[in-house]
Amino acid sequence: MTGSPDLPGTEVYRGSVVSDWIDVNRHMNVAYYLLAFDLAVDALWSRFGITEESIARTHGSTFAVESHVTYQSELALDDEFVITTQVLAYDEKRLHQFQRMFRAEDSRLAATCEWMNLHVDLRQRKVSPWPKSVLDKIAVFSAELPRGDAPSEAGRRMRIREPLYTGISPYGEH
Repeated sequence: MTGSPDLPGTEVYRGSVVSDWIDVNRHMNVAYYLLAFDLAVDALWSRFGITEESIARTHGSTFAVESHVTYQSELALDDEFVITTQVLAYDEKRLHQFQRMFRAEDSRLAATCEWMNLHVDLRQRKVSPWPKSVLDKIAVFSAELPRGDAPSEAGRRMRIREPLYTGISPYGEH
């Protein structure tokens, strides 16, 4: 199901905040945002045919090599949420995706997560090409998404604009 204008991307996962996910601040702890996003990645992989059975049969799986989460607004106990995914780019071995988590009740953006995932041959523990069947499903999924500008949170880096102290020099430059 493709997201509405309020929910850009394609819906891949729905859930709700459980009591174990609540921290001392009485909101969803940061670790569980990443867990929810990872569950949504698993749901996307299932759409692409990457399942426990296929991994056992082909010895091909995926590894996350980078992720970046932004927290936009709090989720509380029992809040229901929706996660959408947008493929930003892919090639024969990699997939760069961007997820958004919305509070289901009012479509308020709660968090985003950007991922770089690799296809890996588990026998050699090396990056390897996607199987053709998976690559074809990635292509179909991606083609169904509207084209547009990258999300404003994608590709961001962390820094303090005018730090009082910096332990690296030069801070914020590459």
